[in-house]
Amino acid sequence: MGRTYAGILGPLAFTTILARSMIDTSSVESTMMLATVCLFLFAGIGYLAGQVADSIVLDAVKANFDKELQAREAAEANAG
Repeated sequence: MGRTYAGILGPLAFTTILARSMIDTSSVESTMMLATVCLFLFAGIGYLAGQVADSIVLDAVKANFDKELQAREAAEANAG
């Protein structure tokens, strides 16, 4: 999930900087430098956020699975 978030946030930041610079009529050199820095910065932030989200979801699913498995084992032990 981290790569997906990085692949979305990085280009989104790049495009936002380009659009802002077109409105403000900034110089091409400074615009491209800022857009590139923001691309990598937000891709890194997106990667970290995606990894954290992935681990949270994985832990929640694992906990629910373990709880359901224990409930079924207890039901089988009581029935048998």
